[in-house]
Amino acid sequence: MIKNIVLGGGCFWCTEAIFKATKGIEKVLPGYIGGNTSNPTYKDICTGLTGHAEVISVDYDLKKINLENILEIFFSTHDPTTINRQGNDIGTQYRSSIFTSDKKEIELITKHIQLLDSSNEFNNKIVTTIENKTTFYVAESYHHDYFENNKSVPYCSIVISPKVEKFKKRNSKFLN
Repeated sequence: MIKNIVLGGGCFWCTEAIFKATKGIEKVLPGYIGGNTSNPTYKDICTGLTGHAEVISVDYDLKKINLENILEIFFSTHDPTTINRQGNDIGTQYRSSIFTSDKKEIELITKHIQLLDSSNEFNNKIVTTIENKTTFYVAESYHHDYFENNKSVPYCSIVISPKVEKFKKRNSKFLN
């Protein structure tokens, strides 16, 4: 059975690269969700005025990976304790967020966050928002497979590559 979850972990180039390397993931699309503008563009999103988050839509095969595994990967590959920021990327579009309208998923996500907070894995409390899944807008084509297609770009080598390597070391059991 194929399920979908929408994740915002800052720059969608980073999260897309990580989840594309994850077994059980059928499809990853970068895009925008959670704002007040129809058909936003990347330029619109970058203003921080539309309310959208940069996200990835993840289709996953429940026979190969479950939501708990996806949450484990998600929370270990970005900083869920900073409001509207991931590294040098600052603005509401970079908020740590999960979009779902499924009550069981919301309960599971809430419980996962509570467990992480009580484990003291992070120095600060998790600020990841759980938001209602609304219209998902697919990002422009040049954002798709960005890391794979642009490894020599400084942002990819300085920011994304270390995140992917960290993921591979910490979560090797989930690698394709």
